[in-house]
Amino acid sequence: MAKINTVQRVEEIVKPFADELGLTIWDVTFKKEGSDWYLRIFIDKEGGISIDDCVALTHAVSKPLDEADPIPQKYMLEISSPGVERELTRDEHFVRFTGSPVFIRTIRPLDGVRDFKGTLKSYENKKITVELEDESELTFDKKELTYIKLDDFDINDFI
Repeated sequence: MAKINTVQRVEEIVKPFADELGLTIWDVTFKKEGSDWYLRIFIDKEGGISIDDCVALTHAVSKPLDEADPIPQKYMLEISSPGVERELTRDEHFVRFTGSPVFIRTIRPLDGVRDFKGTLKSYENKKITVELEDESELTFDKKELTYIKLDDFDINDFI
């Protein structure tokens, strides 16, 4: 039987509460920054996330997380929106956002270039194909990327 990691266990605990509030778990991360550990739960919903959504889920899950105690060390709980230019991390993200504009940063340069902008054309077997602005296509192994983010930032939304 496969061992469930911390992130998977936290998601199992939190998901029913998120569902009840009409929220989707976008991602869960557990990382050490400096001397502190951070459990970050990113949530989403149709129409966007408000601070009230973050507060409601925080109140709903704090006690169940304490009771289940899936994390032995002390940590900070943060619940937030994935924000604009959200990072695509899960298979369902790639499927859902096929056809969307994206930013990609590779771990190693390709012909001296690490940053690419284009349209997510396909995602299959951890391979990501992007059509660049010049209409050429590049295919990357997911593990070759530092990140892939949605290019959904529109300055006109803030003017």
